[in-house]
Amino acid sequence: MSTKIIIDSASDIEIDEANKLGITLIPMIIRIEDEEYLDGYNLSKRQFFEKLIETSTLPKTSQINPERFREEYEKIVANGDEAVVITISSKLSGTYSSAVKASQDFKDKIYVVDSLNASLGERILFDYAYRLVLSGMSAKGIAEELNKKKTKINLLAMLDTLKYLRKGGRISAFTAFAGELMSIKPVITVKNGEVKLVGKAIGSKRASNVLNKLVLDKGIDFDMPYCVAWSGLSDQLLEKYINDSESLWKGQTENIPKYQIGSTIGTHVGPNAIGVAFFEKD
Repeated sequence: MSTKIIIDSASDIEIDEANKLGITLIPMIIRIEDEEYLDGYNLSKRQFFEKLIETSTLPKTSQINPERFREEYEKIVANGDEAVVITISSKLSGTYSSAVKASQDFKDKIYVVDSLNASLGERILFDYAYRLVLSGMSAKGIAEELNKKKTKINLLAMLDTLKYLRKGGRISAFTAFAGELMSIKPVITVKNGEVKLVGKAIGSKRASNVLNKLVLDKGIDFDMPYCVAWSGLSDQLLEKYINDSESLWKGQTENIPKYQIGSTIGTHVGPNAIGVAFFEKD
């Protein structure tokens, strides 16, 4: 019996990588105007941001239903295996509830973990889970360990615009308008499973300093998974950020994993955002 991992596409893991690692990636459903897409399957991250920039209405994400999870559970159990299921925060989507509901008929075989995060935050929880699978730990043991460690995850992102937070109803139209006039760049986090505004500054350089201070205050545990990411059509701003924040990484790592933010968080942050995800030090 071996332990498998099932995860939703809100983690921003690519299909090719999932196939290479031997994990099951279940796509979220993205609705853009009158069209529905399977996240990452028939809608790439680049295509998503092209459509996000072009459309006036905010895309909507639908939760994965219990039947879709049950299909995957049946395959795994039929092969004599067990699984850990990692989902987007239960406060951002009903996907966790669907995964739990579908697991009721698979006691002691399927263990569902609410990441209380999304995108990079969910991604690094998966990275840790994969390490534990390779170590030979049981699905039950992995789920217990993930539930202990997930509260140490920090996801921080610097946004280029307040426009998408306004569209999503997270800030008022007046605040967004005033912010745009003053070139205010917000900094957000995922706290207790929800997206929160934690800082803001006039101009990218000052906002980058705010982001770095928040990272330094928490402290990156370099023995655990960590990564940076970008949203939109180019990673140019991310590369500049990495160079400008050299003090965070110098002497700690020679390889900073870099990913592209996808539709679930991308809907709210818009293009040209920069994110950092890490486990804080004990």
